[in-house]
Amino acid sequence: MSENNSIFISSLDMNRITALLDKMPNLASELVQLDAELDRATVVEPNQMPDNVVTMNSTVVFKFTDSEKTITKTLVYPAELKSSDDVSIFAPVGSALIGLSVGQQLSWPMPNNQTKTIEIVDVIYQPERCGNLTR
Repeated sequence: MSENNSIFISSLDMNRITALLDKMPNLASELVQLDAELDRATVVEPNQMPDNVVTMNSTVVFKFTDSEKTITKTLVYPAELKSSDDVSIFAPVGSALIGLSVGQQLSWPMPNNQTKTIEIVDVIYQPERCGNLTR
């Protein structure tokens, strides 16, 4: 699914996401794809995370490549959804964002049998970059 190179995920995020996935009796197809993306990710310790990568609790600016409109969202766990500014890791857009770095693109299945290509424009906030290694 990836358009270029590998994705990165922190060991903390990997452990938390896979624990949530493991608790689900039957994974929906979009979560099976998330699981496959996690399998191909390069796992790094939080303090080794490149500062331009989307991690959990990051605030990211992205766009769909068929539009110039940018979208800003914070990537959160499902139980932490608080506002329309948040996107769950288990939503199609959230699953596509995790692990990508600025400039990377990823084609990802969306609702209504569509596939869209997401491009990371900026990572405004990343917990690891700010020294928050246990969030």
